[in-house]
Amino acid sequence: MARAQASVRVLGVDPGLTRCGVGVVDVARDRSATLVHVGVVRSDPELPIERRLAIIAAGLRLVLDEHSPDVVAVERVFAQNNRSTVMGTAQASGVALLLAAEHGLSAQTHTPSEVKAAITGYGSADKRQVQTMVARILRLDELPKPADAADALALALCHAWRADAPTGPSSAGVLTPAQRAWKDAERLSRR
Repeated sequence: MARAQASVRVLGVDPGLTRCGVGVVDVARDRSATLVHVGVVRSDPELPIERRLAIIAAGLRLVLDEHSPDVVAVERVFAQNNRSTVMGTAQASGVALLLAAEHGLSAQTHTPSEVKAAITGYGSADKRQVQTMVARILRLDELPKPADAADALALALCHAWRADAPTGPSSAGVLTPAQRAWKDAERLSRR
């Protein structure tokens, strides 16, 4: 798909072992966005973990090769009550970040609340609100489904709209308090 000169192409990844959402959008400097690709990479929960991760990696490689994004945005893994869920999410996230590096792409992570706030204006928005706003922003006739795919598109849009996106259009120039806290924590953890 041809893209405008002044746009950035972002691959958003909503990591998961059973369903890994992927979404690619082109975002112009004026923040208008166009859908390039949306989908879900699925793996069978009955397979061994290494096979499941290989399936996720193969699906992400296909999207990277076919759509040539400029940057990758991945949902930041955070502690949940279900330890096995967070482990699988962290493993799928690691695969996405590794593949970005192998393709020479910058990758950043964003918390679910950052994404929700960027897309809906409310950091505690529900899945339906995110799907509805993603559909409006991308001028889609239907809500993107499943929710994993909509979340991947929301991640891509959030990243492109962030002021500090390395190759994205700059719009605000200021990080939110949550973004500053994450940047500070990351900087301190590297010492």
